[in-house]
Amino acid sequence: MDAVQVADSITKLGSQLRGTVLVAASHGGRYCGYLAALAGLRGVIFNDAGVGKDNAGIGSLDYLQGLGLAAAAIAHTSARIGDGADMLKRGRISFCNEIASALGCEEGQACREAAEVLCNGKPFGGDVPGYEESRSVLQEVPVLTIACDSASLVTPDDAGAFIITGSHGGSIAGRPDYGIAAEARGAVFNDAGVGVDRAGVRRLEILDRADIPAGTVDAMTACIGDAVSAWESGVLSYVNLQAERRGVKAGMTVPEFGERLV
Repeated sequence: MDAVQVADSITKLGSQLRGTVLVAASHGGRYCGYLAALAGLRGVIFNDAGVGKDNAGIGSLDYLQGLGLAAAAIAHTSARIGDGADMLKRGRISFCNEIASALGCEEGQACREAAEVLCNGKPFGGDVPGYEESRSVLQEVPVLTIACDSASLVTPDDAGAFIITGSHGGSIAGRPDYGIAAEARGAVFNDAGVGVDRAGVRRLEILDRADIPAGTVDAMTACIGDAVSAWESGVLSYVNLQAERRGVKAGMTVPEFGERLV
């Protein structure tokens, strides 16, 4: 196996990646860092997702520094979130932790070059402190509203619910027609700073075709990877046509979106 591997998402990794450097087109939030350590990677490069509220888009860099694992992020303005191949081809480093810096990783560096220098790091082999993404019911009436820190926590049984996710609103390059796992009454994602090619909001078009009203919250108003943050403080930045037909507009709060779905 090549020393540098690429994935469109870090949520489903196999054991074969242990000891490699992974270019993962997920946001760089803390939970994604946890998954990188759990996979026993030698180094990891994420998308900075516009950095956003409380620096949530790069929260994994400090987390992994504490565990001794090299980590960096590319600028969301240089390559598409959700597209690992594009990150490797066009990505430019925007942030790195001290371990990555010591290996030669630096701001402005091409993603491929940064991945190669991270190959000189040590694979993580220690114990990983427990860390779980959250899934909870925010309200049951008038519309069942569910908060999932990752869209990977949504199941087909959530059909009919208003689903708030902490995930980015980009499409997944390897699954270009995938929007969400349930026939939701409505759905909310994080715009990840929108980024190059409007990558952070491309999922809205997919959900339009599935007749699901959907919107993204501005990454500066809610922490990416945190669905409750989107519910409590998120302000809609983009909505699809299905949402517009129900009176939902950019600038509304997420609870106001939910009220339009009754």
